[in-house]
Amino acid sequence: MNRHSLASILAVDLGGTSIVLGEMAPDGEMVRSKSYPSDTTTQSIAIESIIQAIDDYKRTFPFKPGELAAIGIGLVGRVDEERGIWLEIEPGKSEPTDVKEIIEQRYGVPCGIDNDVACATKAEQELGWGTVSDNFIYLNIGTGIAAGLVADGNYVNGSNFNSGEIGHMVVAQDSDVECGCGRKGCVERIASGLGMHERIMALKEQYPATTLSFRDNERVSASEIFEAAALGDELSLKVSEEAARALASLIMNLVRVSDPDTIVLGGGIARNEYFLGRIKSYLNPRTMRFVAHSLVPTKQPTAEVGLVGAALAGLKARKRYEEELANHG
Repeated sequence: MNRHSLASILAVDLGGTSIVLGEMAPDGEMVRSKSYPSDTTTQSIAIESIIQAIDDYKRTFPFKPGELAAIGIGLVGRVDEERGIWLEIEPGKSEPTDVKEIIEQRYGVPCGIDNDVACATKAEQELGWGTVSDNFIYLNIGTGIAAGLVADGNYVNGSNFNSGEIGHMVVAQDSDVECGCGRKGCVERIASGLGMHERIMALKEQYPATTLSFRDNERVSASEIFEAAALGDELSLKVSEEAARALASLIMNLVRVSDPDTIVLGGGIARNEYFLGRIKSYLNPRTMRFVAHSLVPTKQPTAEVGLVGAALAGLKARKRYEEELANHG
């Protein structure tokens, strides 16, 4: 990776439940990460949460003058990376926000932004599986489900910054599970962390003997579901098997669309060995025959690939800033 400054890049990864901040040091290593609660009710609320997190981080780990080169931010939803504008969180949560201008005016350093899964994919492209593959899919399975596609060495952005929203791919035609997109049977509502929790809550009355524990205002975690399923809990088995079948269908559909040789799994849910085994059991060998590296973890040394990608967005903004200075010098 080219270094354009001897200073650090502050990286921000906005997620559905937390904001993670960290620094990319001049040698490319991520150091001193810290987590904060997030709030994505609206874009303005989310930006305020990010600013509060950055302010606290800078108080906790003060930067010397000139030590901070740029800030990079990974955001949920549609992002216009080139203009630095956050277009929307999701349909119905659309409040186009010039994040680049807001952050640069407040902190006095260049700011780069991108979609969170795009950040992870581009980090993988530059530092992970992208070093050996020009055709791979980064599939993030967490609170939601999304993907980044790299075809012939190019990240697929889409005409409206909306590529990779594969959580809304229908994988169960006979499903009665409704999605906010207006359709039924979308994989995100069946197989994401939130989706599995919602399925558990919807079905629990039909399984009074379940061993799962239910706590007020707390989500039943995917790890709890998988642990109970492995021990034979019928409710957990039903929900986890539905999820595994749905994800296998999603993966095979994506394979047929883009013909990747590698599928990189990201997100906490994908790291569960029991669930990963169940997904693999539903994959058709004929469909997967050309995927040489099937369902692999990141090649990067850290699981915080989204944070690394956010730092790369900041590094790109710094490079652009330095080029503009040189052109006007």
